Parts: sequence; C-alpha cells; structure tokens
Amino acid sequence: MSITAQDVKNLREKTGAGMMDCKKALMETNGSFDAAVDFLKKEGLAKAVKKGDRIAAEGLVFSKVTGDSALLLEVNCETDFVAKNEDFIRLGNKLVDFILTNKPKDCEALLKMQLDGVTVQDVINSNISVIGEKISLRRFYFFKAKEGGKIALYSHSGGKIAVLIEITGEAVTEEAGINIAMQIAAMSPEYIDKSQVARDVLDKEKEIQMEQLKKSGKPPEMLEKIIIGKLNKFAGEISLMQQIYVKDMGGKQSVGDYLKQVDKTAKVIQFVRYAVGEGLEKKKDDFAAEVSRMTQ
Repeated sequence: MSITAQDVKNLREKTGAGMMDCKKALMETNGSFDAAVDFLKKEGLAKAVKKGDRIAAEGLVFSKVTGDSALLLEVNCETDFVAKNEDFIRLGNKLVDFILTNKPKDCEALLKMQLDGVTVQDVINSNISVIGEKISLRRFYFFKAKEGGKIALYSHSGGKIAVLIEITGEAVTEEAGINIAMQIAAMSPEYIDKSQVARDVLDKEKEIQMEQLKKSGKPPEMLEKIIIGKLNKFAGEISLMQQIYVKDMGGKQSVGDYLKQVDKTAKVIQFVRYAVGEGLEKKKDDFAAEVSRMTQ
C-alpha cells in the first residue's frame, strides 16, 4: 500500500483534519479515501465526546438582522483564543443563517437538523476535531418586531455582548437605536420602565433594605419613608427608561429624556441582551499555570 503526500493533502483539504491524522486515517483504511473520511469523522466524534466534561464558557454571541426579524446565538468554546479562530467564527455565522431560515424551536431540535448532508451536531463535532476544543451551542433568541418598529443591533467587543432592541417613532434614527442598545449592553437593565418591575422583586429588595435600616436605630415611621425612596431608586437602576444615560457626560439625563429629544412619540417595545458565559462556571486556571504544567 502506497500513500502519497498528495493523498494526504487531498484528505486534509476535504476534512480539515491535521496532516498526521490524515496519514493515519489512510493507513488504517488501506488507502481508501472515502473510508478515511469516515474514519476521521468517527475520530472527530470520539474527540468531541472526550472533551464533553470540559468547561466551555468563552465564545461569541453571533447576531444578524434581516428585515423585521433578527437573531442572537451564543456559541461557547473553552478559550478566548479559539473564539477569535476563523473556523469558529465561520461556524457561528453559518449557524445564524441556518437558524433564521429553518427556525428550530430550541438548541436540542437544532442539533438534530440536517446541514450539508449531516446533522448540525455532526458539523459541530467536525469543527471540534479541527479546532481542538469543546464547542457547544448554549442558546439562541428569535427577535421579531412586534409593533412594526425599527430593530437596532449593537455588538460589543466583537460579539462578547450583543443587544437587539425594537423602537417605534418616525424620527427615531439608526444612530439613536444603537445608542439605546449600547446603554443596554453597558448597564444591563432588566425592565423597560420601572412600572414593570415585578412586585416580588420589590418585596425582596424591601426586605433586604429594611433589615439594613433597622440597625440605624431610626423610628419605624421614618424607616417606611426611607424605604419608599430606596425602592424607587432601586427600580430606576434596573429599568432602562429611568437609568442615567451613559453617553451624557453630565450624568443627569435619563435614557427616557434622551429618547424624548429624539422623538416625543418614541417607545421602546422590547429588547434582549446576551453576554458570553453569563451564569456559567469559568475556568480558574491561568495561562502561566497551563504553561507550567506542560513543561513538567
């Protein structure tokens, strides 16, 4: 059996696998190109499973607006280095287009769908084999304009945070929409307006504040008045319209004030904010420690 450098090169171009992996695959399959492709796919799957217990809390939020629809997709990997990898970015953008076209109900359904003749999970496993890190689809969000408003997208730091927002108002410009989206990226509001803050959220905050105020020794009737002010401030801090507008250098103008200047009839209808790895356990090892372990 004779395996040439050209055979290895052709297999590498077809599969994206490493040179030595391609040579091994051809040797294991007696030089059969198709069998070698299958061999590498199986090896890729094995590597994906082997990496399954690793923590993948880095990655990117991929995003796209098309007409009155948009999408946010978080794809995770293990290191920020891989998040900048061209293959990783290409995979994420490809999945965004696929999801917008096929509209799966969730990640589980998405992974079972056919893409390029194989399942999406197989496509991801193939990329894991080439890139060498665990890659996982964490979540995606379809964003559809509810009231015919304008959709604005802001992606921060190359996709570490991404925000979609819908705003109505004839005079609302793309710049204004992006400015509000930037506000959401920076300040992470939970509600559009403080009137929407859930009662149980306020009750919990009141309980916390009251416990702290009891130590002040002030009379109960005074505490109730203080609590009202504190809860009002708390609700404003987590609500978009009442937050201080971050681009106002004076620090006095609220987001609501800014929006009224743009268009008195303007209204924020909805927004969604994704930040990579939020709520996930992060790797605690640092690069120096990793290098140290490799040299021992």
